[in-house]
Amino acid sequence: MSGTVDAKLASLGITLPTPVAPVANYVPTVISGNLLWVSGQISVTADGKRLTGKLGDDVDIEAGYAAARACGINLIAQIKAALGDLDRVKRVVKLVGFVNSVPDFSDQPKVVNGASDLFAEVFGDAGRHARSAVGVAALPFDVSVEVEAVVEIA
Repeated sequence: MSGTVDAKLASLGITLPTPVAPVANYVPTVISGNLLWVSGQISVTADGKRLTGKLGDDVDIEAGYAAARACGINLIAQIKAALGDLDRVKRVVKLVGFVNSVPDFSDQPKVVNGASDLFAEVFGDAGRHARSAVGVAALPFDVSVEVEAVVEIA
């Protein structure tokens, strides 16, 4: 049976990918009390294409926004895998976005909006969250963006 959040994803034309297994010594999610901590998800599309490159060099803000949105979709897939039901999400507490960028690039917030806007679209007011958007020198596999999440669960 499809829940409210699943119906919202369908209305947005979003099909969640199979969550990606960890590539190192960590787990994709941890539940502690009523919080679900989701490990950083990189900018990979549902068909497995990595969205790579450096903001301010070979990637523009629009492509970075799309990369952050891909991270958000992957986060939601991990949340669903951990909880079984996306309607258990009570509140998206915080997102932390890491943007692979040149030293003088300063529009990380515009890039990470790709994930933030997605969470607001999918979860409504419960998807509005605290956030950090950080520029970094490099990310795994040269991806453009990585985003992690903390979610309150019911």
